[in-house]
Amino acid sequence: MSGEGEIELLEAEERVVVVPPTQTAERIDRFLAGAMPDLSRAQVQRLIEQGFVLYDGRSPRASQPVRPGAVIQLTIPPPIPTELVAEPIPLDVVYEDADIAVINKPAGMVVHPAPGHPRGTLVNALLARYPDLAIGGELRPGIVHRLDRDTSGLLVIARHDQAMRSLVDQQQARRMRKIYQALVIGRPPETGTIDAPIGRDPRDRLRMAVVPDGRPARTHYRLLDTFGDYSLLEVQLETGRTHQIRVHLRHLGYPIVGDPVYGPRRSHLHLSRQFLHAAYLGLVHPRSGRWQEFTAPLPADLQIVLRQLQDRASYH
Repeated sequence: MSGEGEIELLEAEERVVVVPPTQTAERIDRFLAGAMPDLSRAQVQRLIEQGFVLYDGRSPRASQPVRPGAVIQLTIPPPIPTELVAEPIPLDVVYEDADIAVINKPAGMVVHPAPGHPRGTLVNALLARYPDLAIGGELRPGIVHRLDRDTSGLLVIARHDQAMRSLVDQQQARRMRKIYQALVIGRPPETGTIDAPIGRDPRDRLRMAVVPDGRPARTHYRLLDTFGDYSLLEVQLETGRTHQIRVHLRHLGYPIVGDPVYGPRRSHLHLSRQFLHAAYLGLVHPRSGRWQEFTAPLPADLQIVLRQLQDRASYH
């Protein structure tokens, strides 16, 4: 699989980013990866290393801190041919047209190939259903946003470059609306907002945590129901940091049931994954300009857990 060597420049895309006045002195690679969800941090670093990024007219290092008002120019090369394999994996397609597709991703499915997961991903399935899909980066064709492997629910897919730009812009401007359902341990207040920066956990680099020098992150929640020591929440993201909901709810003292990383070590509900489901997605259609809304009901494994809790509560 290519990606470590030179990036061949054929028909490049030029982008310009002006660092906002409220931006803190964050590394340029982290800043750009956050500002452009269609680029991973590793891809940004490779672009910097190969001279495709200019910071106020000069080639920066990846560790260069950004300053308010600075102008960053990027040259995005076309996607590199890869060994991605189309696989006829069944998909739950909630909506599709010539511009976008909305998929209800099952728990256990990885969104895009990564070391250890070259096959069986959502991307492999998408390439089989949409053979002309070749946008969004070498390993992420059409992927606008991600869900963790064991989080189920709605994802929007861009089917061409114009749709990708529109959807990415909506994400950056926080116009795209995403609502999740989560079952947590404990009883939080009926509504609340968690405003706490998220970054790598200094004690465990494989985990995320609320840290003082993390990236700004904001999560809103509303209590839907309670079952003894458990609460069902509706959670809305204002930002989209890695593991944001899981980290924020743990930080608040209400970890998600079944979360193997941020939850308690033992659960009496016998759930094999975190109780987190992307239930609602709202966006402006890239072509029509109309607001569209999509919903996905709780999958069977999560419904079973709720029924168990309801039955348990009725006996007390």
